[in-house]
Amino acid sequence: MMFSKYKIFIEKYISYNFIEWTLFKSKLKIERFKKGDTILHIGDTCTALRFINSGLARAYIITENGKDYTWSIFFNDKNSHIVNLFVIDYDSFLNQTPSQLNIEAIEDCELFSVNYKDVQFLYDKLKKGERFGRLMSQEAYSYLHNQTIDRQTKTAQERFDNFMKKTPFLLEKVPQYQIASLLDITPQYLSQLKRKHIKN
Repeated sequence: MMFSKYKIFIEKYISYNFIEWTLFKSKLKIERFKKGDTILHIGDTCTALRFINSGLARAYIITENGKDYTWSIFFNDKNSHIVNLFVIDYDSFLNQTPSQLNIEAIEDCELFSVNYKDVQFLYDKLKKGERFGRLMSQEAYSYLHNQTIDRQTKTAQERFDNFMKKTPFLLEKVPQYQIASLLDITPQYLSQLKRKHIKN
């Protein structure tokens, strides 16, 4: 079944009957991106809600001094949450305003997308869909809230330990400098933490 991962994930939050799922599925499109492709350019409006079926992607910003700063990593595995599964700039999508993020494929990606107009149509037609949208917004806010607080209150060691507890497989799949910027540490210090982790 082409959209089975998506259906299984959604059913963790809401239950669709056959007619509701058929309507939702009719709005889905398949998008494929090669490693290195840009999925969303900064300044463009995020016009699609994209579920990552396979592959890896990341959102990043470029600081005033030209530094590449990883905002989020998107992936689909047993540890994934809404914020990892949906390749999206939530603020740009919800408000239909220019994105402040770039999103790129780290690996070849297969995404299932629904455009903004169809999402609004589904919210109108399916009350369960509206509830799911609300849950997505809540999760996105909670993620940003906790991410910001963690960077201000937790040590680099604690941030690294949390990363290794939740997503250890990303350490071998994502370039080191990108993980370092996600954890708000230098690549050199990340190397030290990795060596210490291996010894333990």
